[in-house]
Amino acid sequence: SYKAVCNGTTGHAEVVQITYDPAIVSFKELLQVFFTVHDPTTLNRQGNDVGPQYRSAIFYHDDAQKAVAEDVIAAMNAAHIWADPIVTEVTPFDTFYEAEDYHQEYYANNAYQPYCMFVVAPKVKKFRQKFVDQLKK
Repeated sequence: SYKAVCNGTTGHAEVVQITYDPAIVSFKELLQVFFTVHDPTTLNRQGNDVGPQYRSAIFYHDDAQKAVAEDVIAAMNAAHIWADPIVTEVTPFDTFYEAEDYHQEYYANNAYQPYCMFVVAPKVKKFRQKFVDQLKK
């Protein structure tokens, strides 16, 4: 359950699973968005949310995705984009458990909830500014 995951003792991470068309957007482009909208340098933490369930992670589906993820991380570390090295976990995909209904489209349905206003909205704004050319019209 979500409550059990929030306790940080299940080994699970709070993540999203993305279904995409590689003819439209590449896995590498998705990773560029991923690394832009969150801090990949803090271990088991995103902002004020602390615990292993908040770790930065990429769950790859095949060896090609693994290689791309490792290459992107190496390039970003070499470019010293952040003061600290990237600690994002790159691990094979196993099982994805869909969140409860009330977490589906959470930001769209709760934009004025304080967490969304102060944590999510700045990330959405950053995404829209940096990736304006890729946004679906």
